[in-house]
Amino acid sequence: MATLDLFAQPEPSGSSASLAERVAQLQKQLHEHAHRYYVLDDPQIPDAEYDRLFRELQALEAAHPELRSPDSPTLRVGGKPLAQFASVRHKVPMLSIRTETDTEATGAQNFDTRVRKELGLTEADPPVEYAAELKFDGLAMSLRYEHGVLVQAATRGDGETGEDVTQNIRTINQIPLRLPADAPPVIEVRGEVYMRRDDFESLNEKQREKIAQGAKGEKTFVNPRNAAAGAVRQLDPAIAAQRPLSFFAYGLGEITPAEQGGPSFETHYGMLQTLKSWGFPVAAQVECAQGATELIAYHQRMGAARDSLPFDIDGVVYKVNSLALQRQLGFVTREPRWAVAHKYPAQEQLTTVEAIDVQVGRTGKLTPVAKLAPVFVGGVTVTNATLHNEDEARRKDVRVGDTVIVRRAGDVIPEVVSVLLDKRVADAPQFTMPRVCPVCGSAAVREEGEADYRCTGGLFCGAQRKEAILHFAHRRAVEVEGLGDKLVEQLVDANVIRTLPDLYKLGLTALASLERMAEKSANNLLEALEKSKQTTLPRFLFGLGIRHVGEATAKELARHFGKLDAIMDATEEQLLEVSDVGPIVAKSLRTFFDQPHNREVVEQLRACGVTWEEGEPAARAPQPFSGKTFVITGTLPTLSRDEAKERVEAAGGKVAGSVSKKTDYVVAGSEAGSKLVKAQELGVAIIDEAALLLMLDSPGA
Repeated sequence: MATLDLFAQPEPSGSSASLAERVAQLQKQLHEHAHRYYVLDDPQIPDAEYDRLFRELQALEAAHPELRSPDSPTLRVGGKPLAQFASVRHKVPMLSIRTETDTEATGAQNFDTRVRKELGLTEADPPVEYAAELKFDGLAMSLRYEHGVLVQAATRGDGETGEDVTQNIRTINQIPLRLPADAPPVIEVRGEVYMRRDDFESLNEKQREKIAQGAKGEKTFVNPRNAAAGAVRQLDPAIAAQRPLSFFAYGLGEITPAEQGGPSFETHYGMLQTLKSWGFPVAAQVECAQGATELIAYHQRMGAARDSLPFDIDGVVYKVNSLALQRQLGFVTREPRWAVAHKYPAQEQLTTVEAIDVQVGRTGKLTPVAKLAPVFVGGVTVTNATLHNEDEARRKDVRVGDTVIVRRAGDVIPEVVSVLLDKRVADAPQFTMPRVCPVCGSAAVREEGEADYRCTGGLFCGAQRKEAILHFAHRRAVEVEGLGDKLVEQLVDANVIRTLPDLYKLGLTALASLERMAEKSANNLLEALEKSKQTTLPRFLFGLGIRHVGEATAKELARHFGKLDAIMDATEEQLLEVSDVGPIVAKSLRTFFDQPHNREVVEQLRACGVTWEEGEPAARAPQPFSGKTFVITGTLPTLSRDEAKERVEAAGGKVAGSVSKKTDYVVAGSEAGSKLVKAQELGVAIIDEAALLLMLDSPGA
């Protein structure tokens, strides 16, 4: 599928004048984009779009060499060095290698065919051995050592002249400052400075915190490569030291010759192993491959592992392993004949936003989604990209009609990385989250301190139907034995049940018709449903799935009010009188029961025969554990964990799942594990079941 071309130009008519204009236009565009990418660290188009423009210029210049100017981007490797850094002339140029754009197996096959032809090999000759490596998405670097000491670090620059960034590179702990005694008097190690994905996320999180605190001039980074380039080009090494950078070695520049005491390498792979022995990090994925077949297998294997790597790659690199054969093959123009980069489908591309829709998740979360003009990215055609929430959509300022960079890596949901503001349509309206659910029309609310809006029609909303039914049937709620995920999926997808009351209207015929549902299984489910009709008020209340209302809160509400109608009609002020209810829970309860369709579902469940015992509000029992937090771990002699939890909560205490400094007691049974150890480390009081029961019987505990 062709990539969406947002920079498409009219095809040249074929005249020398129109061809010259197109070549000049491409050269100008590429110079501008390279300047933004390498000098300003502010890329405006994805790498894939830059590569496409570059290939078009290459093709035109190859067909019309007279149009290639001395400063054409095709005769250069990168951008100009920054004026703030001293220039470094590379004694051995840092040339780039040819890119094989065919992402399928033919890319490796084509390279092997060219190499064998250049070497004069026939089909009867054995396969050529290659070193296969990852193509890192970072910043190329040359490290110069003299007499074992790092004396200079330089960027690639334009291939001939780079920038002296020694002070910043010294901050990378992976890079040795001194080499062992067997290292040659002079050696330049070539490699890639990059940023790990986890380090990149941590850095951006810190940047977001600075922005939230009102820091001026701060920004988040587009991707790890952009962040690494920005760190290397920091004028203040102290700031660079705060940016977590890493390094992989993959080649050599100048080196003392063997006849003058330097090492004698026979293969590229052997050279990398020596660098590794000298303390340089070398990627573990470097392999030797015999012929095209093994190159193809390597490309496929690394492609499958790409998204699980802790760093970004955009392809793999094949190099003829024998250094003698490399010398025999030599170079053509700006590229070695003995190496090629075999890329993967681009993970970032340009496209346009055609609309912004709002999707409702299983739990009621509203998520804005950008509807995109179809674009091939990350190996698939993408038409949707998540905007996460209203704050994120506003932060990125994504609007309908915008030209955006969209990214997809593996199975990760595609997302909009950034907007090209200079291409924005005039008067494009800012996105605003709707205040009603687009599925059911219920109110959409955003609670204080949260980023997401949520639909309040939990029992009524079609998007939340499956989740609501599963929660209602949970063993801690009304408990419908045998009603699990797959069965609920079938029932809802087949439109057999639409709301909770439909569960109690199921018949044997409808159930038996479902896939893999035998008559016996159907009868068992019907019996479980009938049994579930006899429940308790706390279980029923918990089963409604009201946000923030857990088991303990449901018990307190039932104990305080005695009747469901009293809870449904209680004001926020009355709800706040319940010991386990705060402002957020009170508001959530009020919002839920203010929705007419939620009340209707409750009444329908009652009409279906779901019942529980009700009574007057219970007199306030002594609360010996009020304000105390317990953690229960291990196996107790007589009480199950659920029974112990109920006893603690009935006495006003809270039961937490993990131990912290706020924990008052840990109730430990046999085979208590890490929680007991954590309690001992923190000095938390540790008691057994007997002590717990004694405390429960002591009102003054």
